[in-house]
Amino acid sequence: MKFKRILVSVSGSMADEEAVRLACRLARKDRAEVLAVYVIPIERTLPLDTEIGGEVEKAEAVLERIEKVAGEEACAVETDLLQARDTAPAIVDEAVERQADLILMGVVYQKRFGQFSLGETVPHVLKNAPCRVILYQHYPS
Repeated sequence: MKFKRILVSVSGSMADEEAVRLACRLARKDRAEVLAVYVIPIERTLPLDTEIGGEVEKAEAVLERIEKVAGEEACAVETDLLQARDTAPAIVDEAVERQADLILMGVVYQKRFGQFSLGETVPHVLKNAPCRVILYQHYPS
């Protein structure tokens, strides 16, 4: 499989760096573009362009770190900060708009009600993605 555009969803989790490293390695092979997106969810009671104190700064710091990680891999990465009602549909919509061939998501091992859980975002992306999806699971040591 050859990739032209790889979209990496980042959230500030421990899985982000390795997901970006993997995306860069895949991109280098095919000379693909890498796009890292951070989605800030906005409550329905607020306008979409509302700047939530601290969230934008956190997102920018995460994206700055992602650019450094990509640089360590000798890979150019485009970063984008999105504000949306829900994270998962925003990721899918961005993949459609950018014509991504691959969505790469880092997930952290988590339990909910005593069982492993992927949360809500990953299943929605897996179900609705317009392209292939790779999950990178970070398991805390």
